[in-house]
Amino acid sequence: MSDQTCLIEGCTQPMYAPAGTRALCKEHFLHFVTWRRKKGGTALFQKYSAMTMNERNPMVDEWAQTVPSTIAPE
Repeated sequence: MSDQTCLIEGCTQPMYAPAGTRALCKEHFLHFVTWRRKKGGTALFQKYSAMTMNERNPMVDEWAQTVPSTIAPE
């Protein structure tokens, strides 16, 4: 089992699925899939599935900017 954690800052959940060359936890992966569906519908799903992992990185980075940090305020 991989000890890699979610790419979202402050999230310590274990890896669930790849997101480009990094990984997401289950909760963030489901959020990413929902975002992709809203952003481009079926056409974006088909385009995304044909992309290499490195080509997916900019899309994942764009989505990550929409996710609020999971770090709790002190």
